Order: sequence, then C-alpha cells, then structure tokens
Amino acid sequence: MTNIPELKIGVVAVSRDCFPECLSVNRCKAVVNAYKEKYAEKNIYECPICIVESEIHMEQACIDIKKAGCNALVVYLGNFGPEIAETLLAEYFEGPKMFIAAAEESGKHLIQGRGDAYCGMLNASYNLKLRKIKAYIPEYPVGDAKECANMIHEFEPIARAVLGLNKLKIISFGPRPLNFMACNAPIQPLFDLGVEIEENSELDLYEAFQKHKEDQRIPELVKEMEEELGEGNKIPKILPRLAQYELTLKDWIEEHKGHCEFVTVAGKCWPAFQTQFGFVPCYVNSRLTAQGYPVSCEVDIYGALSEFIGMVVSEDAVTLLDINNSVPKDMYDAEIKDKFNYKIQDTFMGFHCGNTASSKLSFCEMKYQMIMARNLPQEVTQGTLEGDIIPGDITFFRLQSTADCRLRAYIAQGEVLPVATRSFGSIGVFAISEMGRFYRHVLIEGNYPHHGAVAFGHYGKNLFEVFKYIGIPVEEIGFNQAKGVRYPTENPFE
Repeated sequence: MTNIPELKIGVVAVSRDCFPECLSVNRCKAVVNAYKEKYAEKNIYECPICIVESEIHMEQACIDIKKAGCNALVVYLGNFGPEIAETLLAEYFEGPKMFIAAAEESGKHLIQGRGDAYCGMLNASYNLKLRKIKAYIPEYPVGDAKECANMIHEFEPIARAVLGLNKLKIISFGPRPLNFMACNAPIQPLFDLGVEIEENSELDLYEAFQKHKEDQRIPELVKEMEEELGEGNKIPKILPRLAQYELTLKDWIEEHKGHCEFVTVAGKCWPAFQTQFGFVPCYVNSRLTAQGYPVSCEVDIYGALSEFIGMVVSEDAVTLLDINNSVPKDMYDAEIKDKFNYKIQDTFMGFHCGNTASSKLSFCEMKYQMIMARNLPQEVTQGTLEGDIIPGDITFFRLQSTADCRLRAYIAQGEVLPVATRSFGSIGVFAISEMGRFYRHVLIEGNYPHHGAVAFGHYGKNLFEVFKYIGIPVEEIGFNQAKGVRYPTENPFE
C-alpha cells in the first residue's frame, strides 16, 4: 500500500569495557543473520561500530546508521552494556527505538562467555527513565538470536506507526454535522503527537470539485470503477461524478501535503453534501482507504487518525464503523447461539453507509443511502458501497482526546461472524468476548463516540504498544476484560 512509512532498522551492538567485546559483536551478527533468513533483508542494517563505554563511539554509530538511511533503531545488549552511552544513543537518534538483550547460550560458557545482559537491561531501562526517553522494550526482552530476530520483527509495526504519526497531516473539510457533537474533540493533542491538521471549509472542497468537472482523467477512472464493481454496478450514471470527486480529493492531497509525508482525510458527507454535490461520497471514501489514504466519515478527525494507525500497523485496508445496533434475539437464537461460543451481549452489528473497501466485503453493490433518502430525493443519496463485511478476525479500536485534551484509547479483539446481516450499508455481525461489559464500562464510562476503527486481523498487541509508546497512560487504554476480572466501575454485586 501507499502512504505507509518504509522501514529500515539500524541494529547497534553495545558492550561494556569490562566484558568481552566479542560477545556483543558475535551475538549481534547472529541476530541480524537470523532476521535476514526469516524476514526482509533490506529492512535491517548492522552498524559496524561496536559501542564500548565511549560517548565518541556512540556518536560515530549514530552518524553511521543515519548515513545508511535507518529511521528506526535497535540497541542490542550483547553483554551488560554501557548504560550511559547506550541511552545517549537512543536520545540522539530521532526515530523510534527498541532495547533488547542477549540470553546466555550454554552452561559450558558461564565464565569468559557470560555476558550478564539480563542484568544490564535493568540499568538500561533505569537510565532511559532518567533521561525521559521513549523506547520499546518487549514483554520479555532477553533471548537467543532467533528470539531477538522475532522481537525486532514485532517492533516493525510499532516503529511504522510512530514514524507515520510524526509525519502525518490530517486534512478535514467542514465542521461536524448538526447534532453530531460525538465526533467533536480538541486538536491540541494532535500537535502533542507531532500530527499536523489542515481544516478547510466545504466551500473550498466544492470549488475544487467544480474545477474538476471537465477533467480528462474521468473516463479512465470510471472504467476502473466499473471493473471493481462488476455486477454490483447498479447505478452506472453516478460514476462520472464519483470519479470527479475522487480526482478532486487526490489532487487536494498532493497539493496540500506540504512538508508532511503521509495524509489522511476527515470528510464531510451530510447534511448539505448530497444536495450540493449530487451524491454521497461513501464509495470514493472506500476506494481511497483501499489505496492507503483512510477517509473518515462525518469529519471524525480522531477516527481518521485511528484508521491511519490501524492501516500502518496492519499494512492493510481498514474501515470506520458505527458500533451500531444489537443483534435481534431471534437472529441470535437461529444463527449464533448453538454455533459460536458467544452470549447475545457479546454480539453487535458494525455499520456505516458504504465506506468499506470492496476487498473487505463478501459482496458489494452500488446503492443509495436509505437513511438520508427518507428526507431527500433518492437520486442525490446515491454512491454507497453496500455489502456484508467478510467473516474473520478483527480488532476494534480508537484513539480519542477528552474534552480537557487527554489522550485515551480502547482496543478489543474479536471477529466478524459468517452470519448474513439482512440489513443495508457496509455492515457485519461482530462478536467480541465480554462485549456487553466492555460496552458499558469502557465505551460508555469512557465517553467514547460511536465510531470505531476496524483492522482486519488481531493487532491488539501491536496497538497497545503503539499507544504506550506515544505516551498514553496504560490505565487510559481500555480493553475487554475477561470474565471474572472486574472493571473499576463495575458493580461487584450481581
């Protein structure tokens, strides 16, 4: 996908001068080789300079990995390590960083071959805290070559997310719709994260749209849409206007990216959008999201931010859905109760008008927006991509600012069930273990809006580490507690 950071990880072995330097050198080579054998060779670079206790060596290593094009750092303690030099390296390196340590190889080599990196990691973490340096440390950061290679691979999505946020611009159009305070949140925390925001009027967007009326690229883009929709192309006459709108957004992104490298969009879609543009933008939103440019509905700025994080972590298309409606009891009894290990309170339906990428739908058709058409002529509500979301693992999550500018987040892993929705829009039957309690004691208690980002797969572990890395207190990261584990606000008396 486009619009995702390309990662190159610099691995620097560190050594304390009273320990054999060869331990760090040889162990680091083994880690890098193990990584190259299992993962992408081009993603990793081994610094030829082994830091001892010298800050001079630290400076040389920092220059070397930057010159090699590395934008993420792994500090590898092959032995006890020099706590000052190794943490200064992390301080001077501008990108995301990780600390890992070598396990001892054999009971036969515990005299001259003992490195004590298990001990050194404690001092490294203490010094990182003293210097107020953010660094990722795995759950168990000590391992052999293959284990450390796997740790580096697990660091990749976290590093991509951190890099992406530092060079991200969110482009928004218009304020939230009337009676839609739910997606209104302060923008100060965006700047605290290093994220830029460009806020525009719908009039600016409409003017740009009108200027694309005779764009010569429209016919070619219409053909591309026809191929994607196939038999689902039920409203072919609307495609030229949708193509015109897609070109408008793409050109706006390129012209307004500025100094940032990555972009996401928070778009307006009602109430006046339909009557003025003559369609709804859902299908275009789905296409841009599939191409790597997530577009949130209803000017949901933190929804767009959440989508971007999910896309970068999963390297796949994501979607933004309403946590929308309960599953009817007769439907649960007939199709879920005796087939899946979920209570009815564990289930709900995730829905949006038609913004989910076609690749994430079991089937799709171009339709009109039924809810809007209750008050408007049907022809101005055309442009939704409707279908049931593909069954499989998902992660439901959101990063959000409170009214007083504190960042918080939630994460819940679950699945989309292979159950026909019998409804409209981009929609699926979702199941998350203990969802009923999570709904009450995280979503409601935490005052979250109804929009949630969806990543297609289980990415809770990575997202949790991303949220920790960017500074969200762990007590502010909600998740679905297992049965028997009580939420702080949960009534202890059944």
